[in-house]
Amino acid sequence: MSDALAKLEATVRADLAMIAHPGAAWLEPKTGPDGKPALDVLIIGAGQSGIAIGFGLMRSRVSNILLLDKAEEGKEGPWLSYARMPTLRSPKDYTGPDLDIPSLTYQSWHEARFGKESWQTLDLIPRGHWADYLLWLRRTIGLPVRNGCELLEIAPASDSLLAARVRRADGVETLHARKIVLATGQEGMGDWVIPEPLRQLSASSVATVADDIDFESLRGKRVAVIGAGASAFDNAATALEAGAAEVHLLCRRAQIQVIQPYRWLTFRGFLRHLSDLDDAWRWRFMRKILEMREGFPQPTYDRCARHANFTLHEGAPVEGTRQTDGGVELHTPRSTITADFVICGTGIDMNFAGRGELRRFAGNIATWADRYQPPASERNARLGRFPYLADDYAFTERVSGETPWISDIHLFAIASTMSFGPSGSSINAMTTAIPKLVNGLTRGLFRGDVERHWASLSAYDVPQAVVARPARTMEESR
Repeated sequence: MSDALAKLEATVRADLAMIAHPGAAWLEPKTGPDGKPALDVLIIGAGQSGIAIGFGLMRSRVSNILLLDKAEEGKEGPWLSYARMPTLRSPKDYTGPDLDIPSLTYQSWHEARFGKESWQTLDLIPRGHWADYLLWLRRTIGLPVRNGCELLEIAPASDSLLAARVRRADGVETLHARKIVLATGQEGMGDWVIPEPLRQLSASSVATVADDIDFESLRGKRVAVIGAGASAFDNAATALEAGAAEVHLLCRRAQIQVIQPYRWLTFRGFLRHLSDLDDAWRWRFMRKILEMREGFPQPTYDRCARHANFTLHEGAPVEGTRQTDGGVELHTPRSTITADFVICGTGIDMNFAGRGELRRFAGNIATWADRYQPPASERNARLGRFPYLADDYAFTERVSGETPWISDIHLFAIASTMSFGPSGSSINAMTTAIPKLVNGLTRGLFRGDVERHWASLSAYDVPQAVVARPARTMEESR
């Protein structure tokens, strides 16, 4: 470790000690039905969101927590797997997992690692550096994390505890917790979409942008990318850079989307208070944003356009496919494109029952379609499938009373977008979204113990001062 980084870590410890008020412990340990200690909060996912949530809880004196991630240490999140852009797209000065502690910002870490001049000349943050920063942050604040652990199922264990069945390398165990947070990023409530016309293709000829694609094997091949968002362009560029003979990017819109709505919404009023609006306004805002889809910056487009063998097809939704000896034929209204390999960058759809950990109660998770019917001109079936969350990010029941325990399962992932804005999927929302989530978690924990707190107050008899009794006067002594 460099002297600068060691000095920064000392500053972090001093900063956190200085703002530790109030420091009183306020949670009483619970025991699970197996006789083992139960957690106050179990966080599934140790990427940037899980780290920020854990940090927020620790600052609120909720330290009996655990983060689980199925990836190996340092490989959490997409940064070193399916994120195929050279840099983050967020401006370098966006803060997030630091929760407004200056010494914990990416800028502080970058300057300690590479110097202040490097920060000043930096354009965008390299994704590998961001992954390194997140690992440093997690270690510096002392978060308890177990890697190589996959959540298999959530079930009720008692009136106040949930049971999480978890697969580890050496077997399966059950952990008990008062609350569970699903900080599972992009695919938390569904899976990556392969459009219907492509589902008949052989598995060897089609993949999604989140799959582990062997791009070297595409050298000299014809590649088609379906979709025109930032991830689709990233995959097209990666194929081009790997030596693909042709890359065709198929955009269903008549004109490609170049506006980035997430830049518009990055102000505290929207990020903090969208969730305080009524359903009609929330739906109206998020429908507008999500139907626009996420745009891409100029460098992302240029990374593809600099290759003469790249072709952008606008107004080209895939209407049908045919697999032949010569490859995959993709039929669009304008032409037929033949490819050897197809990559789908068409997003994620909600499919609660498709997630093993949700299967027990998937049918009773309320969706937006269950709770709100927009005017005919604003309807969108895809957005109606998003979960309708309570004000603490908890699941709500479709049929009240059937699965009341799901109110202790909180979702902080891309699927929370319809209820809270870009809270569970974006760095830009963390400084407002994480405190809202943490406040909801601590509110639930406090309310769950309210009788104990009342009994504690009723029994509280610690004097704050000693009052000396004055000597009796002569008049009093007669």
